[in-house]
Amino acid sequence: MLSLDTYSFAGQKALVRVDFNVPLNDAFQVTDATRINAAIPTIRKIIQSGGAVILMSHLGRPKSGPEDKFSLQHIVKELSQKLGREVKFAPDCIGPIAETACRHLQPGDVLLLENLRFYKEEEKGDEEFARKLSLLGDIYINDAFGTAHREHASTAVIAKFFPEKKMFGYVMRGEIEAIDKVMLNPARPLTALMGGAKVSSKIAIIENILGKVNHLILGGGMTFTFIKALGGKIGASLVEDEQLELALQLLEKAKALGVHIHLPVDALCADKFSADANTQICDVRNIPDGWMGLDIGPETLKDFQRVIQQSGTILWNGPVGVFEMDAFAEGTRAIANSIADATKNGCFTLVGGGDSVAAANQFGVADKVSYVSTGGGALLEYIEGIELPGVKAIRA
Repeated sequence: MLSLDTYSFAGQKALVRVDFNVPLNDAFQVTDATRINAAIPTIRKIIQSGGAVILMSHLGRPKSGPEDKFSLQHIVKELSQKLGREVKFAPDCIGPIAETACRHLQPGDVLLLENLRFYKEEEKGDEEFARKLSLLGDIYINDAFGTAHREHASTAVIAKFFPEKKMFGYVMRGEIEAIDKVMLNPARPLTALMGGAKVSSKIAIIENILGKVNHLILGGGMTFTFIKALGGKIGASLVEDEQLELALQLLEKAKALGVHIHLPVDALCADKFSADANTQICDVRNIPDGWMGLDIGPETLKDFQRVIQQSGTILWNGPVGVFEMDAFAEGTRAIANSIADATKNGCFTLVGGGDSVAAANQFGVADKVSYVSTGGGALLEYIEGIELPGVKAIRA
């Protein structure tokens, strides 16, 4: 397989699928440039090797054709500043306008194409649309891990038009290597910390990792389904009653596999879902009627931190409380700092999933862990053991 490190791009036009699906404010300014920053090393490598770069991406979910608020033109200023050079813009991604813009590119030039999703064919994985995109470049690079789980024209279908000239960019390669390090060759003990609101959204992941992890820490709203299944009294805490039986089955499976499950023993409870609610620390098995657990308690934190400190590899997916509210953010903040400390002591730590990444950024530990994944759904599916179309297309 071709490698970005050794390939000479001299005189070549590299067609690069990036993930510039970034948040914009009302003035169409980028409010979180994480995904843009992630793509910069790949773009720079191509330029330094004598190539021109053609970038393609989607932005948002346009309903029916072009909409100004979803135009990638809003990204050009930010990207130009990051690269320290003017980024050209093509107001279309296929057809004569795009083809002419690409034809005139010189080595070192960077061109951003208009939003791929202005064409419905992109999400449909239309082969003719993929063929038209393929006419724009000499070599195809997929660097959009965030969309690698989608069978879209620009991520999975286009690669067939570059049978001998396709490769991963640094983002894709880094994501795959980081996840493989956790799932295939981890330093032991391997600990997975699963948080978030619902068991149902994490079932497939938990089932796939149970045979691989030594410790499974469960936090967040989903834990109350497990606590209730075990006979606990959870008050008004979040629960999925239809998943109670499954929760017990997962606990039994873990026990049979020798996996240590760590559930909260106490919780910071509130009398309403509000930042100004009255609060008290409760035993998770005996939460008063009308009260709900919104963060882990001090004893739980001690237990979770002990496990984290003894781990060789950690996968963190999901917060342990409602960290968006300051009153219930302390548990997730402390866990984030513990994971950063473990990293400093030689533990390999992978943070993935939208809420975990947001928490890592909010609490200032994103640059203190081993790897922060840019792909939410793609990361989760890869961990579940699903072969991602965007990865398969390059490896084929």
